[in-house]
Amino acid sequence: MSVTRLSDTELKPLLERHAAWRLRGDGKAIERTLKFADFNAAFGFITRVALHADKVDHHPEWSNVYNTVKIALTTHDCGGLSGRDADMAQFIDTAATAAGAD
Repeated sequence: MSVTRLSDTELKPLLERHAAWRLRGDGKAIERTLKFADFNAAFGFITRVALHADKVDHHPEWSNVYNTVKIALTTHDCGGLSGRDADMAQFIDTAATAAGAD
């Protein structure tokens, strides 16, 4: 499946809609750090996102230390950001709010 990289014009509204995300220095990914009440809340969030990621075949790069989850989204097939990352950022934002993330 061919995936098209977002242009700079398309990237700006993505970053405006998802203000908690930051463009990585190389411009090829967006990143967000989330804090949860405890490890169980963080792990529950990770599980929810992992199930969705597997369903849509678009997987985040992430790490977890106790109640903190760091996430990066990029589309390797196009060497940067695509609409798939925008969709995943929306899902993650909704899941994070539901899980009580700061």
